[in-house]
Amino acid sequence: MSRLPYPALLAGLAALTAALLAASVRLGYTPLDIPAALSDLVHGRDSLGALVLLQLRLPRALLGAGVGFSLGLTGAVMQGLMRNSLADPGIVGVSGAAALGAVLAFYSGLSNMFALALPLGGLAGAGIATALLLALARTGTGTSLLILAGVALNSLAGALTALALNLSPSPYATLEIVFWLMGSLSDRSLDHVALALPLMALGWALMLRTARGLDALTLGEDTAASLGVNLRRLRLAAIGGAAAAVGASVAVAGAIGFVGLVVPHLLRPLVGHRPGRLLLASGFGGAALTLAADCAVRLLPIRPELKLGVVTALIGAPFFLALLWRLRREAE
Repeated sequence: MSRLPYPALLAGLAALTAALLAASVRLGYTPLDIPAALSDLVHGRDSLGALVLLQLRLPRALLGAGVGFSLGLTGAVMQGLMRNSLADPGIVGVSGAAALGAVLAFYSGLSNMFALALPLGGLAGAGIATALLLALARTGTGTSLLILAGVALNSLAGALTALALNLSPSPYATLEIVFWLMGSLSDRSLDHVALALPLMALGWALMLRTARGLDALTLGEDTAASLGVNLRRLRLAAIGGAAAAVGASVAVAGAIGFVGLVVPHLLRPLVGHRPGRLLLASGFGGAALTLAADCAVRLLPIRPELKLGVVTALIGAPFFLALLWRLRREAE
């Protein structure tokens, strides 16, 4: 049994996300009169406050919520599909491929030609990885082989990324690539939102459709199939949705780790350990955690500001070690 009524839990998480979204819009290096900036936007006045709100604060907050929702939801789906509490969004290999695509945009010089070269390169890498995974899923490949394919994709993408860093002709380009790989939401625009959000929404829709199948899968694949669950279609929806959401997230924000691992673990007891109910809750929880971490990045008296991926790793790594310790003690 869940400790909280499920609708109350979702309402609370949604309210927390909305509050952090508003806080993210308000935070910045300089004070901003939000009501005045909104008034200028509504009346078409190109004031400095309106431009800062529209071009800097609002895109950063929207991407923080979207990326966090994608990572939290994907983590819950992957853990339910793999029936492994240690699975995370990066397990399918798309995040590594998306990062490689962005790195190649850096390496080739395309990033200096137009602003959206980085996210487009990331989406291209994610698209190639997604096509390979979906081709495997359509052939009826089992879950374990899909995991191995994801591990292989991640390893290959990591090796090629390291090769690009090693062969980079300029140390400044290398430093820029390394900083991007740490993950950040700063200096993002509405163009990034328009590019990533439709793909994220497609991924969310596909993954949320897997709720019933993931509940049945807790009884085993044979039992789930006997209950009418099409396992091939379930894998296609889960892998395709995860690839779209995570690929778009990495393409615009870089690598932000541990959100998809931490959030499902924190919320699972509150939904009665039901994978289907965990999906939407983890999405809101991931959005709240990512927005909170991004707010913390701007509140810390450190300049230049810490990368968001560094902050989430500092939060998530100790949690991961504590989880491994608990699982080891339970196994004894």
